[in-house]
Amino acid sequence: MAKKQEEFVTHIARRSEDFSQWYTDVILKTDMVDYSDVKGCMVIKPYGYGVWELIQHEMDARFKATGHKNAYFPLLIPESLLMKEAEHVEGFAPEVAWVTMGGKEVLPERLAIRPTSETIIGSMYSKWVQSYRDLPVLMNQWCNVMRWEKSTRPFLRTSEFLWQEGHTVHATLEEAEEETVRMLGVYKEFAENVLAIPVITGQKSAKEKFAGAEHTYTMEAMMQDGKALQMGTSHNLGQNFAKSYDITFLDKDGALKYGYTTSWGTSTRMIGGLIMVHGDDRGLVLPPKVAPVQVEVVPIAQHKEGVFEKANELFFALKNAGLRVELDDSEKSAGWKFNECEMKGIPVRVEIGPKDIEKGTVVLVRRDNFEKTFAPMENLADTIKTLLEDIHNNLFEQAKARRDAHITQATDFETFKQGVNGGFVEAMWCGERDCEDAIKAETGATTRCMPFGEHKCLSDVCVHCGRPAKRLMIFAKAY
Repeated sequence: MAKKQEEFVTHIARRSEDFSQWYTDVILKTDMVDYSDVKGCMVIKPYGYGVWELIQHEMDARFKATGHKNAYFPLLIPESLLMKEAEHVEGFAPEVAWVTMGGKEVLPERLAIRPTSETIIGSMYSKWVQSYRDLPVLMNQWCNVMRWEKSTRPFLRTSEFLWQEGHTVHATLEEAEEETVRMLGVYKEFAENVLAIPVITGQKSAKEKFAGAEHTYTMEAMMQDGKALQMGTSHNLGQNFAKSYDITFLDKDGALKYGYTTSWGTSTRMIGGLIMVHGDDRGLVLPPKVAPVQVEVVPIAQHKEGVFEKANELFFALKNAGLRVELDDSEKSAGWKFNECEMKGIPVRVEIGPKDIEKGTVVLVRRDNFEKTFAPMENLADTIKTLLEDIHNNLFEQAKARRDAHITQATDFETFKQGVNGGFVEAMWCGERDCEDAIKAETGATTRCMPFGEHKCLSDVCVHCGRPAKRLMIFAKAY
C-alpha cells in the first residue's frame, strides 16, 4: 500500500524539496484553480470557489453581527476622483489598470478599474453623511479588484482577485480607532476559529502601511516554509479621505466637522494561506469549517448485496444532519478513491463494507493524521461532528507549535540573518526608514508588524544599526 501511495503522489513535488512547486502542483491537481488566457488572472474552479463561499458565509455573519451592512459600488473610478487623495494615488499608481475607450469612442476621462474603493465610496459618503445622526456609517462590500501585478501566483497574488472591503465613517478619531482594532480582532478570531491558522496581530511600519492611512494594523501567519503571509489588514484613515472627498457632518454643537474613516479587507489570498499552513505531501488538508466536502462515504465492495444501499442510507443521514457529505459510488478502485479523497483534503472518510454492515460499524479515517477508528452506525453524525471539532483543534495546535518553533529572538544581526532564512525574527528596531530599507536589501526580510501586547525588551539598541531601539518588530521574508 505504501508503494502505491508513493506512486500516486509522484506528480506532486515534496514540500521539503520545492515548496513553491508543491503549492502549484496541489492547487492544480485538486482542481481548485486553472490559469486563464488573461495574463496574471486565475479561474477559480468549483472546488476552490466552494472554499471561498464558506469563507464568505462565515465572515459575512461576523460582519453583520458587529452592525455592518453590505453594499455594492462601481467597478470603474473616474481619474479625477482617484487623484484627489495624493498619497493614496502615489501608492497605487504602478498597479492601476485604465479604461480609455468605450466601444469605438475615446473616453473624455480615463476610468480606473478599482484597485481598492476608498475613493469611489468616499465620494458617495460625502453625499450621504450630513449630520452626526447619520454616524457611524458601517458598510462592507464583496467584490473583485484589479491590481496590475508583475509577478503572480494563484490565490497569493493575482492581477484580479476577490475580496471584501469594509468602509466606515465615525464622528471621532477614538471611534475610528476602536473600529479599526475591533475589525482586526474579528479577522483574528476568524483565522483561528475557522481556518485553524494562528496569527500574530500588530501595527505596520510607516513604510508598510496602506497608502493614505494614518496607520495600518495587520495579521500575519507563518507558512510551512517559514515565510510570512499577510492575511488581512485594517486601516485607520484619520481624516485624510474625509478631507479629500468632503465627508462632513453637522455635529451636536452646531459645528461642521470632517468625519474619520476606516477601511479593512481580506481576500482569496487566505485560501493560499490555508493551503500552505495545513497541506502535506499527500495534497490538501482542509480545515473542516471551510471544506466544501467534510465527509466522503466510500462503499467497499459495493457490488456485494446491501453495501451500496447502506452507504446511500448513511449518506442521506449525514446530509440531513447538516454535514457537507459526498458518496463516491464510482467504479474506481477503493485505493484510488482513498488517495483522491486524501489529495482533496476531505477531513473525514467513512468506509463501509460487508463486514462493517454485519457489525453495525463503519471505519472513520481522519485526514489530519490518518488515524483510523471503528464507530457504530448509530448516532454517526454526532460522532463525526465531534471528530471534526477535534480535527480543527489539532490542525490549529500543529500550526501553532510549528510557528512557535520557528520564531527566533535576535539581539545581533548574525542571529537575525540566520533566523529569517527559516522563520520569523523578533528583534528591537530603531523605527527608521533607512534601516528598514537596509535590512530588506541585505536579507530580503521586511517588517511584518509591531505585535500588540506587552513584550520583553530584548535590547536597548536596534538589531541592525545600533541606534536606540523604539519597538519590538517582527521581521520575515514574505509572500
